[in-house]
Amino acid sequence: MVSELVTNARKYAPGPVLLDLRITDGAVEVVVWDSDPQLPIARAADVGRVGQHGLEIVMAIAQSFEAHREAVGKRITARITLADDPGGVIAGHRPL
Repeated sequence: MVSELVTNARKYAPGPVLLDLRITDGAVEVVVWDSDPQLPIARAADVGRVGQHGLEIVMAIAQSFEAHREAVGKRITARITLADDPGGVIAGHRPL
């Protein structure tokens, strides 16, 4: 998820990129800021499309995803819930 968000920021924003990783309330929060004010738009799933699946991947694995314009650029925040126990059971999700 970090790789996809940072890669998109570097690919589409003309200026600097900031990455902030936080552990809060039982989740890892990935926050990426870049200088481009245009918010990302998830494309419809298309198995025939080569590439440009980054946002689809992020939204599929994140428990929450937010994109906000800032005074300069935008801030993307995605959260992944940490495992509740060493066996890997994630809060709010049933084991497979």
